[in-house]
Amino acid sequence: MTKVDQNNISKPTDLDFKDKQDRLKWYQWALILALITVFYNFIEGLVSVWFGFNDETLALFGFGLDSFIEVLSGIGILHLLSRLKQSPTAQQRDAFETTALRVTGTAFYLLIIGIAVSAAVNIATQHQPETTFVGVIVSTLSIATMYILMRSKQKIGHKLGSAPILADANCTKACLYMSFLLLASSLIYESTGFAYVDSLGALGIIWFAWQEGKEAFYKAAHKDSVGCSQSCS
Repeated sequence: MTKVDQNNISKPTDLDFKDKQDRLKWYQWALILALITVFYNFIEGLVSVWFGFNDETLALFGFGLDSFIEVLSGIGILHLLSRLKQSPTAQQRDAFETTALRVTGTAFYLLIIGIAVSAAVNIATQHQPETTFVGVIVSTLSIATMYILMRSKQKIGHKLGSAPILADANCTKACLYMSFLLLASSLIYESTGFAYVDSLGALGIIWFAWQEGKEAFYKAAHKDSVGCSQSCS
């Protein structure tokens, strides 16, 4: 799994912050970005699950369930950032964050089981979705949103010299990759009608979910870990 190299994190100096209020301002922006991430994932989850179910699109449905799990993860990140705003040197996770990580990890593993069974049935029956057009729209919007969030988190993380914020940016980058996966599977099906591509896209989401679940349990066991794998947070 990929870790944030703390040796390469720019440390804030007296020139970086005119006063404590300037530092608090950047942490406030980090909190705002985390709130946007949670809110966007919740709306994205609702839309994806609804249309994925109605259009019988497994990749989009799984993508939506993943978005809901990201909301759980995002709540833990919000809590962490709230603590860092008050005490930037408090790097270790507290009991709430550890519990949130374990719940998130369990949810990802349950998602894997559900998608794997559904994908196997769809492949065996050569099931085809009615359309993947909504998947194209959702993934395109997600790519644009996740890219902006990722770049903004990276900027603030370097500005504050904060490994946790940079780790969150890495997780957002992985969400970006998952959105590209959904876009690719949706476009291929729309253009070719290939029966298995939706299920193959869902299996790709399983890989990301596995990485996310493993990462969540690793972080729960190592309270001073701030790394993030190439999967989402």
